[in-house]
Amino acid sequence: MEIDFDSSDRTSNYVTIPAGSYLCRIAEVRPGQTRAGDDRWSLRLVVAEGEHVGKQAAWDSLVFSQRGRARARIVFAAIGLPVTGRVQIEPSDLEGKQCFVQVRPAEYTSPAGEVIRRNEVPYDGYRQAPENDEPIAAPPPPQKRRNSKDTTVNVDEIPF
Repeated sequence: MEIDFDSSDRTSNYVTIPAGSYLCRIAEVRPGQTRAGDDRWSLRLVVAEGEHVGKQAAWDSLVFSQRGRARARIVFAAIGLPVTGRVQIEPSDLEGKQCFVQVRPAEYTSPAGEVIRRNEVPYDGYRQAPENDEPIAAPPPPQKRRNSKDTTVNVDEIPF
């Protein structure tokens, strides 16, 4: 067997959940600035229910530039914050808020040449979660399928 200890796998994989839409909680907001000097808030999104509860879904950013204001409006509407007129919002106002967030894997190469894999949120990947007293829609019931011998098979009874 030959092993090359000088070679390195220059890939970091930070994808912790599969692509999909999840009820997420904004666990942390880190204020900062873009290279252009615009205010930016980085949001740490954590899955709030289901199989992946507690896992980090993604980091996402809101940029408060002229161009970025439309996306901030989408996010604020999804978490129930005001989206019209002049408002005063602090990063702490977002922490603990929940909404549905769509995540998908993305890959890029860092300036050091390392391949980074992580989940990202599409531009319009936020939508409002039902109010606490509104039930969350249940998934559709399992479909019964017929096999080639025309006998009914319940997909819930398949062991894999």
